[in-house]
Amino acid sequence: MTNQNEEQSPQKTPTLPMIAVLGGVAMLSGFLVVLVFQLTKPYIAENQWRATQEAVSKVIPDAVVQKQFLIADGEISPFDKDKKGLSIFAGYDAGGALLGIAAPANAQGYADMITLLYGYDHTCECIRGIRILKMAETPGLGDMIKLDPQFQKNFVRLDASLNKEGSALKNPIVTVKHGAKKNNWEIDAISGATISSRAVGKALNKSAQMLLPKLRPHLPTLRSGQPDLAKIK
Repeated sequence: MTNQNEEQSPQKTPTLPMIAVLGGVAMLSGFLVVLVFQLTKPYIAENQWRATQEAVSKVIPDAVVQKQFLIADGEISPFDKDKKGLSIFAGYDAGGALLGIAAPANAQGYADMITLLYGYDHTCECIRGIRILKMAETPGLGDMIKLDPQFQKNFVRLDASLNKEGSALKNPIVTVKHGAKKNNWEIDAISGATISSRAVGKALNKSAQMLLPKLRPHLPTLRSGQPDLAKIK
């Protein structure tokens, strides 16, 4: 006679059905993530494009016409997203006169990459303004690079002139300690946000050193409105 108090062995949980269910859930989740990404991708791109156009209007404030170009292999042409090169925006007044160039720049900040757009005035060989496009800096500190009007004054006429050979900046753009600025190519850092301030300086210097020597030979073309603006979308 079997002892009624004898403990029964626990039933085993079926593993194969459980694995199948978990696998199905994982596949469905992955599919939904990809689907949402693909559906929202055009809207994200459109919002980024609008933000960039708005930034161009801020760093070249009097421009009524914006045209995007690509500098590659010593040539300048209408922008083509499928081609590699340096992307720039040229701003023109109503009469077709070139007012300035806008170009992107980026560098590592305190929390993440800082991406910005800056306006270059070819008549003074200087940077006339910046606009922060993307950052993840500490609120109240690092984000002051976007909000602090005193910091923005650094870019009223920041020197970005080239050397005699036209091969590099005459003086590298650098960020200096708050209150220590003495030269037009220096950026006065924000007290308490030195890393973010330096990131802006590094971004501008890196981009200007790369772009401006390649841009100079094409300024006559851009001044004349060529390539034909009417053919550039």
